[in-house]
Amino acid sequence: MADANYLIWAGLAAALVGLSKGGLPTVGMLSVPILSLFMSPVKAVVMLLPIYIISDLVGLWLYRKNFSAINLKVLVPAGVGGVLVGWLTASLVSDTAVKMMIGLMGVGFVLNAWRKRNTAQAPRPVSWKKGLLWGSLSGFTSFISHAGGPPFQVYLLPQQLPKLVFAGTSTLFFAVINLAKLGPYHALQPYGATELMGAMALIPFALVGTVAGAYLTRKIADDWFFKWVQVGLLAISIKLIVDVVRA
Repeated sequence: MADANYLIWAGLAAALVGLSKGGLPTVGMLSVPILSLFMSPVKAVVMLLPIYIISDLVGLWLYRKNFSAINLKVLVPAGVGGVLVGWLTASLVSDTAVKMMIGLMGVGFVLNAWRKRNTAQAPRPVSWKKGLLWGSLSGFTSFISHAGGPPFQVYLLPQQLPKLVFAGTSTLFFAVINLAKLGPYHALQPYGATELMGAMALIPFALVGTVAGAYLTRKIADDWFFKWVQVGLLAISIKLIVDVVRA
């Protein structure tokens, strides 16, 4: 019964990862908290990385024609640099501080966006300075706890990209970031047979989630898609803050 209960919740976590890779942002951030019900957060982060990478492969194919190349030229080097900083400072940075930082950034961004919702906002252009800042933060927070979504969205949402381009850019960016994390994760906590077998069992859930996420992304109206992105970002950000307060 315990194994069946674990498989249900772990399968849900993997499916949420797949949904996020299929184009539904933020939902994948729920996967680590869910798996943390059964194991340490650090072990959950390590075990989910192969799931992210497998889902990335499907996402790359689904969005191979929909992405912003100019944004990726800014974000990818910055994100990989953020992963490197996360690796070098892994023993110095507390998860609590990172969670609070991500939560406050996300809440502040969404509340500011809602405050201006009745005011026409021109799309912001690509910015190398902002891209390097938010891309680095995204890579760093992704390394710590697979929580790179909020900084990425804070940078990209104001550009008001087409829905599929936004989803594809997110998919491609995090595919590179997850590959960059593979070596450092293994160096900090080597993969064992248990973690790999556990990840293999969850791959079908992730693949189904990825295809479902891409389908839903294409079906949801653009206006509602970005509203749900903002709602999801706010919900995740509040949860991170609450987790810190309760700790």
